[in-house]
Amino acid sequence: MGSNSSRIGDLPKNEYLKKLSGTESVSENDPFWNQLLSFSFPAPTSSTELKLLEEATVSVCRSLVVNNPRTGNLGALIKVFLSRTKELKLSAECQNHIFIWQTHNALFIICCLLKVFICEMSEEELQLHFTYEEKSPGSYSSDSEDLLEELLCCLMQLITDIPLLDITYEISVEAVSTMVVFLSCQLFHKEVLRQSISHKYLMRGRCLPYTSKLVKTLLYNFIRQEKPPPPGAHVLPQQSDGGGLLYGLASGVATGLWTVFTLGGVGSKAAATPELSSPLANQSLLLLLVLANLTDAADMPNPYRQAIMSFKNTQDSSPFPSSIPHAFQINFNSLYTALCEQQTSDQATLLLYTLLHQNSNVRTYMLARTDMENLVLPILEILYHVEERNSHHVYMALIILLILTEDDGFNRSIHEVILKNITWYSERVLTEISLGSLLILVVIRTIQYNMTRTRDKYLHTNCLAALANMSAQFRSLHQYAAQRIISLFSLLSKKHNKVLEQATQSLRGSLSSNDVPLPDYAQDLNVIEEVIRMMLEIINSCLTNSLHHNPNLVYALLYKRDLFEQFRTHPSFQDIMQNIDLVITFFSSRLLQAGAELSVERVLEIIKQGAVALPKDRLKLSRLLRHTRGAHIFENVYLNLQPCWLSVARQVNLRGDQIKCSLRTACYTEAAFTFNQVD
Repeated sequence: MGSNSSRIGDLPKNEYLKKLSGTESVSENDPFWNQLLSFSFPAPTSSTELKLLEEATVSVCRSLVVNNPRTGNLGALIKVFLSRTKELKLSAECQNHIFIWQTHNALFIICCLLKVFICEMSEEELQLHFTYEEKSPGSYSSDSEDLLEELLCCLMQLITDIPLLDITYEISVEAVSTMVVFLSCQLFHKEVLRQSISHKYLMRGRCLPYTSKLVKTLLYNFIRQEKPPPPGAHVLPQQSDGGGLLYGLASGVATGLWTVFTLGGVGSKAAATPELSSPLANQSLLLLLVLANLTDAADMPNPYRQAIMSFKNTQDSSPFPSSIPHAFQINFNSLYTALCEQQTSDQATLLLYTLLHQNSNVRTYMLARTDMENLVLPILEILYHVEERNSHHVYMALIILLILTEDDGFNRSIHEVILKNITWYSERVLTEISLGSLLILVVIRTIQYNMTRTRDKYLHTNCLAALANMSAQFRSLHQYAAQRIISLFSLLSKKHNKVLEQATQSLRGSLSSNDVPLPDYAQDLNVIEEVIRMMLEIINSCLTNSLHHNPNLVYALLYKRDLFEQFRTHPSFQDIMQNIDLVITFFSSRLLQAGAELSVERVLEIIKQGAVALPKDRLKLSRLLRHTRGAHIFENVYLNLQPCWLSVARQVNLRGDQIKCSLRTACYTEAAFTFNQVD
């Protein structure tokens, strides 16, 4: 590269890059490195320009792959970077822009080369390139210094110890990005890696003591959402035709670079990626998620997952148990605020799911908050705009609701929070509604969308599970929410009748033609009846446990009472229909006694009076089981982990070619193993 490089097109002919990748060894003390690292040219601003950068440097990188075993130039470059990082903290304090700029450039080149090496060779070959010591051809020393471990430890120190200033922002981003690229080894293996170089270096040895400090720093990077410095404040010198390359690859993300990538997998709708305001926060979040989802080593659990599972609030003064390693404290209020504000990205939603599921301290704190609407509303908005979100984001949002609705206190409190003017809910003007009623409306809308579009059985099951968890605590349901519950049952009833009619006609037709195979209507009918039964259980649970709190639901039930006639004698629903039939009969009788032409207000008044008069012992207690994060949910957990690896691949793609089959395989194999790890 060097000070004369100003365009991507010049890179293949660049004399400094040719020397780096050539057959001549370059000592780490050679003045060549100062010349190589003094480069600056206009930043790529699109995926096309990034591909041009890769194409321009691919010959250089492959030449280095061939020649490095003889020259050791990669090791020399790493040693140059390592020696510079020892003075980085002092350089930041002294505002030594040039020194930090060149150190930053060295790390960028290392990251680009690391990406190519990971793509081109096995882990064993990769380690040989990083353990080179002797200068004679083909000579490797078994007791030589392991530069890869040295590099990773240095990156951890850089991330955790270097103060975040305008002049250090970009090198901090690059350090995090380099670790993400290093962890992308899984993407190029079909099998789940349990003894990879990631496990060797990050879970033991010199890197292990940095575990809690690294996780804490990455969390605070996400919490603070530090924006990149303004163009006049970065460390790279300006050219007349644009800013420096490194500034472009990191902070250029903030001006729309990442919008050319999607988080959707194969067959999934791509998500609209909002403008990235903090590259450091985004990259830190990706690294944190990948570290948390590393598989356990053969002889020890993942320490990064342990750290995420055990950290506590800074206000918690109780001592950590000695059995909990890698523990630390963090400000839960700041973390909660950041999670509430960042739910537009599925990375942040995945972090929220991870913390709620794995860290009991975080879950307890969030459930005790008196402003749960700040967290629940963004989750509901994700589900409401289901057609605009990828399936992974929708599933994560739904499972978060399932986790929250396991708590009875949450189910009670959401009906006490009154919201006004929900602008994003467009089906009906909601001037005033409880958070609980809004949650019901959004979940029912998701079910109806799924029935007409995606037809995903598990999405149905999980949506109904959330409603079932809440049903015993329904309080003062909004009239529109009560109507939508009965309307959903009406829709299911019509679908049941339609399939039943199709099955009958098909059976009649088969009597005259023995050669035509019968469609499997029995299976369709069984699925619909399962969903109908669950809806009846939800209604029954509400009537049994909180009848007097929900006159609007009783009103809607009476208004559509004809819907339930066909299920009274149905063998699959007789038991669950007893309470519903009793309520319909009891209140219908009281309305008949009150006379005809009753107003809505008068009907509701009669219902309220009847709810007090109805003996509680006449209703059989509901045996609706609590739906937890059980097997039917975790059959879909692999979908929720995929965006994490897709985002890793997206970062890797900044340094190389598009990942296709290897990405897809790695996503599912890694997630499948993680599925086996969760309880």
